[in-house]
Amino acid sequence: MSLLVTTSPKDCSKKGFHLNKLNKKILCSLSSLLISILSVVFLIWLVLHPTKPEFYLRDTAVYELSLASPRLLNSTIQATVVSKNPNSHVGIYYDRLRTYAAYKGQQITGDSELPPFYQGHQDINILSSSLSGIAMPVAPSFGYHVSRDQTAGRLYLELKLDGKLRWKVGSWVSGSYRIDEDCVAAIVPRPGADPGPMSLVQGTHCSTTV
Repeated sequence: MSLLVTTSPKDCSKKGFHLNKLNKKILCSLSSLLISILSVVFLIWLVLHPTKPEFYLRDTAVYELSLASPRLLNSTIQATVVSKNPNSHVGIYYDRLRTYAAYKGQQITGDSELPPFYQGHQDINILSSSLSGIAMPVAPSFGYHVSRDQTAGRLYLELKLDGKLRWKVGSWVSGSYRIDEDCVAAIVPRPGADPGPMSLVQGTHCSTTV
């Protein structure tokens, strides 16, 4: 003899109710997981595709550029650079920035370290550097090239900046990235025995590599 068990319609409706409730919970969990994944993907996209900061050489004054000997140079240069963060959702930590001046590929001042700073969304900062060099080694042809450029009416110097930065999105901060800036300054030589500094012709945008 076998025992026949039957399920009433009421029991079936209860099972269906529990199954629907379970499906809703699974659906909610999957939706939450999908939103979390999309948020992480969007965050990564912001971090991996921020717009590079913009640098603009606003002013350069050359107070001294003289040879102590054919191979040794003394220099004093004042430079002002404007830095802008063009990102509306990404901040920038500048952990280190080193500046120096160069002429035809030769470093003509010592290094100057700028203090670390944070640059908020679309913020603008003005950075000033006092650069100097005492007995900086240069090529024997240095004096010839400077004299030739002064005669031509333009002396082209390069202001170099390099260092480390980190991107900030919300409370998340990325690892360090190297940044390099190359700013070209067209300097007008002093006429005759004019004791004043040689100055920048006009401001110029810098080339940025991150």
